[in-house]
Amino acid sequence: MKIAVVMGTRPEIIKMSPVIRGLENKEDYFIIHTGQHYSYNLDRVFFEQLRLPSAKYNLEVGSGSHAEQTGKILIGVEKVFQTERPEIVLVEGDTNSVFAATLAATKLHISVGHVEAGLRSYDRQMPEEINRVLTDHCSDYLFAPTTNAKQILLGEGILEERIFVTGNTIVDAVYQNLNIAKETGNSLTTLHLAPREYFLVTLHRQENVDNPLRFAPILEGLDRVASEFHLPVIYPIHPRSRKMMGEFGFKPRNLNLIEPIDFLSFLQLESNAKLILTDSGGVQEEACILNVPCVTVRDNTERPETLEVGANVLAGASSDKILDCTKLMLSKKNKWTNPFGDGKAGNRIVKIITGAEHA
Repeated sequence: MKIAVVMGTRPEIIKMSPVIRGLENKEDYFIIHTGQHYSYNLDRVFFEQLRLPSAKYNLEVGSGSHAEQTGKILIGVEKVFQTERPEIVLVEGDTNSVFAATLAATKLHISVGHVEAGLRSYDRQMPEEINRVLTDHCSDYLFAPTTNAKQILLGEGILEERIFVTGNTIVDAVYQNLNIAKETGNSLTTLHLAPREYFLVTLHRQENVDNPLRFAPILEGLDRVASEFHLPVIYPIHPRSRKMMGEFGFKPRNLNLIEPIDFLSFLQLESNAKLILTDSGGVQEEACILNVPCVTVRDNTERPETLEVGANVLAGASSDKILDCTKLMLSKKNKWTNPFGDGKAGNRIVKIITGAEHA
């Protein structure tokens, strides 16, 4: 069986890493890197750090409007699929790369396996939500991370025999890559930080940083957190966020803005933070798995399990609520149960696609 693994962003590489490790030495597979967020040359160190094989194909699609980017990926992956003739295409998450690869494979009658299927924010203003829904309804194998995600898929009329509850590969990735991170140095020492003596921020989503009416109060809330607790607030700032901060003339007073860091260094910062404030879905999951309280600066989340177990809370874009939610989460004991599985999702996915008849 020949398997194509399509990835376009760093979060996809992270979450696919356990599946790739499960495929190694077992199956005929290859990797396509679309270059949706970064070129493969910039991501090459990412592959090396996570000890993953190189991508066989590099599409270098770059940035552009959603239609332009999706179209470039669609054209690029179709050519590869026609040349390689894989029997199944694996995608992960909700990016333009995921949807474009899924659509191209479906049109060529190639089976699609969607890792992390069934997530819903129910906010159609988010381009990721459109990608999730369309990908799920085109896929042959839907690897739902939780029973909640399975119920969502069933409620949308997807056949039960196509749905497999596997756990979330982020659990595998965190455990596997945290071990690698411990061998590669200590980012806390580099930044002169002590464990549990700093807050960590990620903030990059389009609906937050492109809208000054949301971005301003979020930054104000983060400044207030730094002042209230007299602790460093570390913000590895995404290029998009830095660009918009400059365009709007925003100058946070109390935030430690640092350049983006590699995943292994970031994982060290996550695991040792006192609390994480984020608008990232993946970081919500990682914080929950690492037993670090989380405040999400969004109005909704496609990771409701983090809310249900008490690991996370939604603060929206209100500076008052961001501060109040931080106080609330710090008053709790971090004794929740990880709802995302046992860290064996990658191997389960590999067994399902290699041991089952294609849909």
